[in-house]
Order: sequence, then structure tokens, then C-alpha cells
Amino acid sequence: MDDTTALLEIEAIKQLKARYCRYLDTKDWTAWRGIFADDFVSDTSEAGGKVIEGADAFVEFTRKSLRSQPTVHQVHAPEIELTSPTTGNGVWALEDVIRFGPGVNLRGYGHYRETYQKVDGRWRIKSSKLTRLREDVFNGL
Repeated sequence: MDDTTALLEIEAIKQLKARYCRYLDTKDWTAWRGIFADDFVSDTSEAGGKVIEGADAFVEFTRKSLRSQPTVHQVHAPEIELTSPTTGNGVWALEDVIRFGPGVNLRGYGHYRETYQKVDGRWRIKSSKLTRLREDVFNGL
């Protein structure tokens, strides 16, 4: 793969992750489901969660967990490596805010470690492992 093609593929993965955050925060569950490979695996066990296998199961779990609670997910400083023309790995720095109820918010900091797979010409998230460096629970608007 030449350098230009590699850069275009890396940019496509960055766009994929941007949509991940936007669809999650706007609760567009149908669009959010479309960014994952069918056999997606989520591992949040090191952040106090669990391992969920299958994109449908993960989206349903997240939808039920968050309901309509406001969230803000921001990712930055991507480290993306293409491992073949159709696979890649990435690490993203994460900051997120979740409103649990009136005046009770969580602000978290950590990383997503992910794998990607190109399926039918489009990149999908194949696996994601969330690790946390810090979580702050605070009261306020």
C-alpha cells in the first residue's frame, strides 16, 4: 500500500471514530450499530464493566444503560496502524462526561484500544477495550 492510500485509510478510520462519538452522544442507535463489525467485542472490564460479544448485544446494552442521559465523548491523539489493507489497530485518548441525574456527573479519562476491519469497502470497529486513568464524580450542572 502506498503512502497516499495508507493516509486515506487512516483518515477513514478517524472519521469512523468521530461518528462513534457523535452517534453515541446523540443516541442515534441505528447509525451507531452500523459502525461495528457484526462480531464486535467490547471489553470494559478494566474500567469496571464487562466483556460483551456481538454488535447487536453491545448496542442494546449501551442503549438500555444510558437511556436518554446526556453524554459527551471526545477522543483525540489517535495512534492508528494499518496491519493489512483491510485491518488496523488504534489507540485513542478519551475524555467523557455522563450525567447520571440532576447535578450528578461523571467525568472520565482514559483510552480506547481498538481493532478495525474493512468490510464491503467500509471500515468497522472490530473490537474495543476501554481503560480508565481517572474518574471524577461531581455535583453541578
